[in-house]
Amino acid sequence: MRLLFISLGCDKNLVDSEEMLGILRDRGHTFTDDETLAEGIIINTCCFIGDAKEESVQAILDMAEYKNSGECRALIVTGCMAQRYQQEILDEIPQVDAVLGTMSYEKIADTLDEVLEGKKKLEAAPLTYLPMPGRKRVVTTGGHYAYLKIAEGCDKHCTYCIIPRLRGRYRSIPMEHLLREAQQLAEDGVKELILVAQETTVYGRDLYGEKSLHILLEKLCRIKGIRWIRILYCYPEEIYPELVETIRREEKICHYLDLPIQHASDEVLRRMGRRTSKADLVSIVQMLRREIPDIVLRTTLIAGFPGETLEQHQELMDFVDEMEFDRLGVFAYSQEEDTPAASMPGQIDEETKLTWRDELMELQQEVAFDKAQDMQGRVVTAMVEGQVSGENVYVARTYGDAPDVDGYLFLHTQETLMSGDFVKAKVTGASEYDLIGEIFDEFAK
Repeated sequence: MRLLFISLGCDKNLVDSEEMLGILRDRGHTFTDDETLAEGIIINTCCFIGDAKEESVQAILDMAEYKNSGECRALIVTGCMAQRYQQEILDEIPQVDAVLGTMSYEKIADTLDEVLEGKKKLEAAPLTYLPMPGRKRVVTTGGHYAYLKIAEGCDKHCTYCIIPRLRGRYRSIPMEHLLREAQQLAEDGVKELILVAQETTVYGRDLYGEKSLHILLEKLCRIKGIRWIRILYCYPEEIYPELVETIRREEKICHYLDLPIQHASDEVLRRMGRRTSKADLVSIVQMLRREIPDIVLRTTLIAGFPGETLEQHQELMDFVDEMEFDRLGVFAYSQEEDTPAASMPGQIDEETKLTWRDELMELQQEVAFDKAQDMQGRVVTAMVEGQVSGENVYVARTYGDAPDVDGYLFLHTQETLMSGDFVKAKVTGASEYDLIGEIFDEFAK
């Protein structure tokens, strides 16, 4: 059967999509990018914040039109929105044939068979269940890098976040499964592994009685073919000495950490249900920079949390100015139903939230531009992502840039490079968040 697969949301959701693609491929199905030719359509949805929810709803409605007028004989909705609004989707969008919750994606091929037999299906495994990797995923990121999801769910229960209700408690994937999956990815040509979870830092505590991310990292570093290992979603309060030492010692681990801190005002952090204070955050950042001097730190913030005052917003601005994070993103607070923050007093109007978000991003732009300018003249190792069409310019990333969220290094060269190649490059200029450079050595070791 010819299928169109739409994957929305975060990189963790993308791993689920790639698992489903592998299952469907193994059943003999083929894939198309043309919705008018698709005999079946699968949408893996997101509903983490309002914008993501709207995107998912619109995608479902758009694809429902092809059930009326195109080749489509099956429309299946999976993922976070499917978990959250299971029956509502089936009741309100009659073109949808089946809904699969977040822990049920392994049933995608069986569900498609049932739909083709004329059945409507709602499948939602308990959130205590943990699907295990083991099949051969269809990597959709180009083949030279891939995400490795090391755990499912979250125990933090931040007051603004719906994730524990959609994906359950924190469950680490056993190390042997992850090592097998990473080995398979390496054999398929993946050179960069990007570790993801709702929180990576507490990996293994539920299985092995203690935090074990450093042990997993050491084992992943032994896999032949892997050149870079990058870690995302590290809660700052859970960073521990053995992890820092492993990052510093192992050459394959990028000196890059993603620390979602969300705010810097102690009062706002308390209402968010976060487990750090501003003093904690300053201490953690200073420690990381002291122990790993060339580390690149990325963070995310929320602007306009309920009850946030202008003074608290200014406190966050001052913190961003002082800390000079290398990479930073800001979300306007999204009032999500069924979360404690949604019913908190002092909800802030949309215009103010967006204004505060923009002010933070403008401040960070100045920091980022200065840091990009400081890179001029340096020689860096970079991984080639692709070529600018019709030009002798290649797009690459340094160890300090995660795909899709950070900047790029644009390389001007007459050499012929391939995606996934590692090169030494000299930075010759900067353009906003991106760098410009030239080949220093096309055979980076």
